[in-house]
Amino acid sequence: MQARTKKRPTEAGAEVVVKQGRSSWRFKIPKSTLDQVVKYLARVDRGEAAADPGTVPADEVFSGLHAKYGKPGTVLRGFRARDGLTQVALASRLGVPQGDVSAMENGRRPIGKAMAKRLAEVFKVDYRVFL
Repeated sequence: MQARTKKRPTEAGAEVVVKQGRSSWRFKIPKSTLDQVVKYLARVDRGEAAADPGTVPADEVFSGLHAKYGKPGTVLRGFRARDGLTQVALASRLGVPQGDVSAMENGRRPIGKAMAKRLAEVFKVDYRVFL
């Protein structure tokens, strides 16, 4: 007899499209973070925050996620989502167990310089973003 499994609750939010030149990336922003983005944009509109029009500092937007997962974990999670990779797929590209990828994303395992360089090759970015 098959047991029923619970569905994980999904948090409502929005999809943000970031365009730069001919490239564009789609990010799913959770409701809690989306509220921070809206508040920041309101401050920019009132002239209370200095920013180029149309830009929002990532550290301010993702401060809640940085606090929960650490900045390297948030960055890793974002790049993995950008490229549409699962933890299993990323782990196979890196040659590590899936649990290691999960631990890095959740801030339970530090991302060292060697691993940062391997991640940088996969995502085609500078390795220092993971440190």
